[in-house]
Amino acid sequence: MGQILLEGMEFFSFHGCFKEEQIIGTKFIVDLSIDAETDKAEESDHLRDTVDYVGLYRCVKIEMEQKSYLLEHVARRIMVAIQNEFPAISAIELKLAKINPPMGGKMLQVSYRTQWKK
Repeated sequence: MGQILLEGMEFFSFHGCFKEEQIIGTKFIVDLSIDAETDKAEESDHLRDTVDYVGLYRCVKIEMEQKSYLLEHVARRIMVAIQNEFPAISAIELKLAKINPPMGGKMLQVSYRTQWKK
């Protein structure tokens, strides 16, 4: 068993409850961690024996390109897409952060973290 992490993925997206957020967009950071059986890949050195990092990134990118009001909804879509694409994954942890959110004051980011286990 191993853990694969894709950290600090940056996207410019249009998620948010305010109309302006859905028009002008903002930067988001996504951190993803998955658990999968990696013993075979450790021995074989073949991509077919592990979870393709590019495929994981693609799942995140596709969902980040679709507008949503809530971070919770975007995160759920990402996790479902990954589960559908990679059924061998046994656990997912995801953190989705909106940089400089419109909160009426200075704030670095607001984040939503979720996890799933088989």
